[in-house]
Amino acid sequence: MFSHIMVGSNDIDRSKRFYDSLFAALGAKPGRIDDKGRLSYVHNGAAFMVSRPIDGQPACFANGGTIGFNVDGPEAAQRWQEAGVAAGGTAIEDPPGIRSNAFGSLYLAYLRDPDGNKLCALHRVAQDA
Repeated sequence: MFSHIMVGSNDIDRSKRFYDSLFAALGAKPGRIDDKGRLSYVHNGAAFMVSRPIDGQPACFANGGTIGFNVDGPEAAQRWQEAGVAAGGTAIEDPPGIRSNAFGSLYLAYLRDPDGNKLCALHRVAQDA
């Protein structure tokens, strides 16, 4: 459904250090900065980008917004969160673990990046047949 996701940042170099670490925990390559100063990552067919806002205003996070990344399992979600915290992010909400709701059982881990964007690592837990 989505072609890409882009978040704003007030410090692209800081974002690159954070997201390089975060995505390395999932086996992705470091991000690349294009000639317009936008940072981009491509992994498992998905694109994630970070940019200074084109309107010249300060970047800010979306209150109520969350960007979710599929991960291969609970261990990957844990590595992802640990790498994010070590690179300047903040662990938020409950500790990583299984949450059950109308969508089934999900293993979730949450972070805020250094600019305040809310991120989630999500693994869909196999349902009993």
